[in-house]
Amino acid sequence: MRTIRLLAALCVLLAALPTQATDHMKAFPAAEEGMVRHVLQLPKQEEESDFRVELVVGKTVEVDQGNKYFFAGQIDEETITGWGFSRYVVSPLGPLAGTLMAVDPSLPKLSRFVSLGGPAYLIRYNSRLPIVVYAPEGVEVRYRVWRANPKTIAMDKG
Repeated sequence: MRTIRLLAALCVLLAALPTQATDHMKAFPAAEEGMVRHVLQLPKQEEESDFRVELVVGKTVEVDQGNKYFFAGQIDEETITGWGFSRYVVSPLGPLAGTLMAVDPSLPKLSRFVSLGGPAYLIRYNSRLPIVVYAPEGVEVRYRVWRANPKTIAMDKG
């Protein structure tokens, strides 16, 4: 009788585990005032080590047609205490900067997405955990998935 009760309790415990394991959002606090929490759950891939996710952060603004623009700012990775999960926090966007090419002032301005300057911000692809980004209000968070070519090519000896 005692064994049956023990097995029943174990079955109830094991049945509850998948529910707890899939609700990872409990680890990620709500966004602070002036910030917005963006969540991305990636689909499962067969070989996830071949993939990377690029976070692209910026705003849609009116700019001229001839110059390249970018915002100052950065993305910081933080570890959530007690969970070990990563979250990404975007600093307030700095001033809009760009090239100084002379353009015809009579040309109309374009509405264009302008991102942070600097190198691409690539993170590991992981379909088991959400990617959570905290960004200031009014800032767009986009992403791009990169995939390595499975074919490798030998380099020449030098």
